[in-house]
Amino acid sequence: MKGFLEDANYSIGLLDEGATLADVIDNCIYEHTHTGKKAFYVGDLGKLVRNNIQWQNVMAPIKPFYPVRCNSTPGVLEILGTLGIGFACASKSEMALVQDLGISPENIIYTNPCKQASQIKYAAKAGINIMTCDNDIELKKISHNHPNAKLLLHIATEDITADEEMNMKFGTTLKNCRHLMECAKELGVQIVGVKFHVSGSCKDLQTYIHAISDARCVFDMAEEFGFKMNMLDIGGGFTGSELQLEEVNHVIRPLLDVYFPKESGVNVIAEPGCYYVSSAFTLAVNIIAKKTVEYDKLLPSGVEQTRNDDEPVFTYYINDGVYGSFASKLSEKLNTIPEVHKKYKEDEPLFASSLWGPSCDELDQIVENCLLPELSVGDWLIFDNMGSGTLGEQSAFNDYQRPLIYYMMSFSDWDEMQDAGIASDTLMKNLFFVPPCTQLGPEDRFSTAA
Repeated sequence: MKGFLEDANYSIGLLDEGATLADVIDNCIYEHTHTGKKAFYVGDLGKLVRNNIQWQNVMAPIKPFYPVRCNSTPGVLEILGTLGIGFACASKSEMALVQDLGISPENIIYTNPCKQASQIKYAAKAGINIMTCDNDIELKKISHNHPNAKLLLHIATEDITADEEMNMKFGTTLKNCRHLMECAKELGVQIVGVKFHVSGSCKDLQTYIHAISDARCVFDMAEEFGFKMNMLDIGGGFTGSELQLEEVNHVIRPLLDVYFPKESGVNVIAEPGCYYVSSAFTLAVNIIAKKTVEYDKLLPSGVEQTRNDDEPVFTYYINDGVYGSFASKLSEKLNTIPEVHKKYKEDEPLFASSLWGPSCDELDQIVENCLLPELSVGDWLIFDNMGSGTLGEQSAFNDYQRPLIYYMMSFSDWDEMQDAGIASDTLMKNLFFVPPCTQLGPEDRFSTAA
């Protein structure tokens, strides 16, 4: 079964009744333990189907446009394409990826806030007209390279938290929107809507109320300039939790009904990325080195030492890190905790531990401090919620080998797609059958070979 990210000839294992993703992980670990102990992913593509059903139940008629940068692996893009989801692309390569799926240009948005002129020209040639803009320099660049562009003015939101104050923030002010409209009028560029983005870490849902109200002001402003506005993009920031989705919907629905009712002709879209893919992927990594360290060097600064000096403290190095699957750790907190794959007794002692990637770089720290049973080189750790961030991206670390991916789907999820008439021929030819793993002996476990 091929699993390389760059390999479009992927396979999807259909899980028979009684087989689980945990069984698949067990089988893959067994195989890798005997062939090379490489890190690997197991992707539950059925989770994408279930997340889409949840979106339609809660957020319809808001149409999702999936940000390709979150996870550009072929199985994900193929499934989302068959579900009729649009795509938000940040580069020429991303636009080309979704075009290869046969996605209509009308279902692609070019969302990079800092676009290269050559890539704007590519979008123009490909018929991808809808793109975002938040300043006059970008506006002039677009007008020179894409005469048919249709712009969404990206407005800023007041959702900056303490953790985000140092991050780059994009979006223009309401005051500057008038200036941009004046420039667009002079340049002959169409402005067709508004975009805003509320971060998933934002705890104050009132931010949506302010953002939608500001968007309405921009729409009213556009009427003065003669622009026909027909699109509102409420951005991403959806975590994947049904509760969060319902909370957001509870806040925005009354405002949308008042400010952008159905009869207004305004299409409301969103950019849920992590929502679709984060929980669909599990990463398995192998411990490649281990050493004992001094406890006070493991503790974060300012934390008082309370342990017995006789207890060992362990540092583990694994075969994936921040220059690979944990790249998001460089800019945000890890949203998953490691799970030990091997069985251990409930009363087995736990030791202070830290986890590091294979580069031996001081930035390559994955988990600063956690409690684990004593592990050995060759043991496996499992990380859930690893579907968003770096899948499909090249690593800066030369020796890093991108993990294999094993796509899976349950028969019930596959039947759901068939019943909806969205099971494409490409997906069907990539299927293979995975029987219940409880019926397999070591010699029968499915192979990672093509």
